[in-house]
Amino acid sequence: MKRGKNYNTAVQSIDKLKLYESGEALGLACEISKAKFDETVEVHIRLGVDSRHADQQVRGAVVLPNGTGKKVRTLVFAKGDKAKAAEDAGSDYVGAEDMVTKIQQENWFEFDVIIATPDMMGVIGRLGKILGPKGLMPNPKAGTVTQDVAKAVLEAKAGKIEYRLDKTNIIHCPIGKVSFGKDKLLENFDTLLRAVIKAKPSAAKGQYIKSCVIASTMGPGLKINPTKVVD
Repeated sequence: MKRGKNYNTAVQSIDKLKLYESGEALGLACEISKAKFDETVEVHIRLGVDSRHADQQVRGAVVLPNGTGKKVRTLVFAKGDKAKAAEDAGSDYVGAEDMVTKIQQENWFEFDVIIATPDMMGVIGRLGKILGPKGLMPNPKAGTVTQDVAKAVLEAKAGKIEYRLDKTNIIHCPIGKVSFGKDKLLENFDTLLRAVIKAKPSAAKGQYIKSCVIASTMGPGLKINPTKVVD
């Protein structure tokens, strides 16, 4: 793959064989970012589990202390008092069957997170084949199926992110923008890693965190020492 001049310059600034300390890697990722936009910094964590087994799944959600730097649009499925609570909390969209119709007929996806009360999951189930592949189905483990929709809306807008394994046993998560600087990114990174470590399945054996890589949107990956991901 042909890379741009900025990427090639950035590659020359890092040691591909080195296992960086997390703070050093984040600082370097910010330093070598040369894109004309505020790049997102992402973490890629390979775990020593097998996602094919139900008892080795790793999934959850965590509120990053400094947010993600992204404006999050929420859609809440609720009725009555719960719908009113979601509106009062600042949800961008609130509805029920009408929203199902809108998504189905208009291919409407002007939202980033779906939150629902438990009684609305039967309604949302009609959208399973549409929302599932996009990773938008609400889930109790992520805190997006809840009676307290107001809290869920506030958390989503404050920087709550969901983490889960992909088919290759890797978790991919954004932890903020380059403009945050090293210190804020490190706070977010540590918060995410502590959550992932806490979510370790009892069935997982051997080394849990196999590898960890940090990279900005347009930058090269920096390998983190997996034995020192959290102080």
